[in-house]
Amino acid sequence: MILPLYPDLHVENDEEILHPEGHLSLVHSPTIEVFLPPAETRSPTSVLICPGGGYHVIAIEHEGRAVARWFNSIGISAFILKYRLPPNYRHPVPLSDAQRAMQLIRSKADEWKIDPEAVGVMGFSAGGHLASSLATAADMAIESARDSIARSSSHPDFAILIYPVITMHAPTTHVGSRDHLLGSDSTDSQRMEVSTELSVTNRTPPTFLLTATDDLGVSPQNSIAFHAALQRCGVPAELHLLPEGGHGFGMNHPHLNEQWLPRLVWWLEKRGLK
Repeated sequence: MILPLYPDLHVENDEEILHPEGHLSLVHSPTIEVFLPPAETRSPTSVLICPGGGYHVIAIEHEGRAVARWFNSIGISAFILKYRLPPNYRHPVPLSDAQRAMQLIRSKADEWKIDPEAVGVMGFSAGGHLASSLATAADMAIESARDSIARSSSHPDFAILIYPVITMHAPTTHVGSRDHLLGSDSTDSQRMEVSTELSVTNRTPPTFLLTATDDLGVSPQNSIAFHAALQRCGVPAELHLLPEGGHGFGMNHPHLNEQWLPRLVWWLEKRGLK
């Protein structure tokens, strides 16, 4: 099941492309793809998944649908965010799509038999930046809104960040993600605004971070900086550093899955989220 975030949004030239490797580009119509486990095994917990792709493409398969199916296998409902992409849509459009997706999920909590107070966000690479942006942004709920979706909270209850892009400053930033999101001529103040390690507060939700020390695509210092900011603010957090794995492994490597997925399950169980 695929639901549009904005049913009234009209796009004249929807040029979305699905590439052979399972990546989407030129996304104009944002959606969530719904993955619900059987009712008899369904946990109250659910998660919004933000696949990566450098804010240029969306790795919808190995960082999206494969992850959603795994969550379903342990009883957790999953929702894959297809967010709008540069160059047509720069910051803050992807974040607005993530906020709307979180509100849409909560608005259907009764229908989907999930707990509206146990909805997390998970992101990979640039999707990790988007997830961390959602986790550190102000809540967009408007209690007086006519739109029932807009009355729901956009703030996640937990966050899972896998080899995330966090900072937009050299030398640690992922230049491609930064330049796609902000433009190659971005100012220092614009980069500070979206460097999410600078936006952590005591309201940021409990966070699980995982990256590989040999990641040459997105420096592990991104995860380390975000974890340090969480610690300074007293937010419960765990940082796991795999000795190898590189960047972008997603669900593509069974031997890595055997290392990091049990750690994630243990973290979820410890927090009462499974």
